[in-house]
Amino acid sequence: MEDRISSLATPHERSPLTGYQKKLFFLLGVATFFEGYEYVALSQLLPSLREAFALSEGQAGILISVIGASSLPAYVLIRRADRVGRKPMLAITVAGYTLTSILCALAQDAWQFGAAQFLARAFLFAEYALCMVYIAEEFPADRRGFAAGVMQGLASLGSIVCAGVVPLLLRTPLGFRAVYLVGAVPLLMMTWLRRQVRETERFAQLREVERSSPFAIFRTAYRGRVLLLALINGLTLICTYLAVTYWKEFALQERGFDHSMAARALMIAALGSLPLVFFTGRLLDAVGRRLGALIVLGTASTAVLTAFNAHAFWLLTLGLTGSIYGASAVLPVLNTLTLELFPTEMRADAYGWSYNLLGKLGYVVGPLAVGFGAERWGYGPVISAITLLPWLAIALIFARVPETRGRELEDTAAL
Repeated sequence: MEDRISSLATPHERSPLTGYQKKLFFLLGVATFFEGYEYVALSQLLPSLREAFALSEGQAGILISVIGASSLPAYVLIRRADRVGRKPMLAITVAGYTLTSILCALAQDAWQFGAAQFLARAFLFAEYALCMVYIAEEFPADRRGFAAGVMQGLASLGSIVCAGVVPLLLRTPLGFRAVYLVGAVPLLMMTWLRRQVRETERFAQLREVERSSPFAIFRTAYRGRVLLLALINGLTLICTYLAVTYWKEFALQERGFDHSMAARALMIAALGSLPLVFFTGRLLDAVGRRLGALIVLGTASTAVLTAFNAHAFWLLTLGLTGSIYGASAVLPVLNTLTLELFPTEMRADAYGWSYNLLGKLGYVVGPLAVGFGAERWGYGPVISAITLLPWLAIALIFARVPETRGRELEDTAAL
């Protein structure tokens, strides 16, 4: 037990990580690195995909909306982790993403690509969720924010790598297909490496796992928390997701950038945001979840507004830097809030509902609104209108969410 769940250290000393926790940290980090790679790939490739498949803005919006609906099968995969365990589902999601990423590279038309990407993101979202469950259940209470922040920093590093290699890969004979082939190759190794990951101690200690309907959580005392966190997640994610997805299209169409300028801005922004993302976890452990949410979500909203309204290259890039930082940094905030407020036997289920399923409904309706709205008003005004939503999430966090910094899960999950 001591090797797997470290006790809290003294107030002035952080709990040390065990040898297994360090190895687990590395393995989970590889997975989140490629989550970041995949997350930014679609926004990098959207102009190329529109050209390759002859899609209008509205049709591209429909395609992205279909891909965004992958949160539904992702929830099914996540929920199984509360029934059969975290370890087997992590192995399934890693293998599933690897296969479907290859299918993305083989797609011959927009709808084949959409179907393959739909499945790839379902596996990837579930894999990321399970990594966060491992962080919550296997790491000390005083280092959960730090661990979640570093995981997201590695995802941001994956985004930077993607931003750097996409322009090069697009020049190859394979074009956009090369991006998905490169993204799948390293994960083939992870399928073998996952054998070294153990089941979490908290799940292993459950004497019996109840098999219930997907809606059973709404018949418990935790239904209010699920809906509250779903609203907080949704208000935040719709802003950051759409900003990152559509910025390159905005820059090309409304600011006169060419592909080279857009790639340069994205690379500068991704590199500039990286140190800040790595710092976010320490911020959450230092100032708490609620004040950390104010800083991170407020920064994200302000940056997105700048990224879609400025005109000068460097001011646009500054706004994009904050937007990419926000899109990455909001995840440790949302993940720690969500995972710390539910008991072990329903933690994955609650996370699936409040983050992946209900929280990502904006991934479906948002691209439709932006795609067709952009045809009439342009990307700038449409994206600017949604920057108020994270401020509503901040208000809900301060009004309804308890502070969980430094407290054990058994304590924070209590109603």
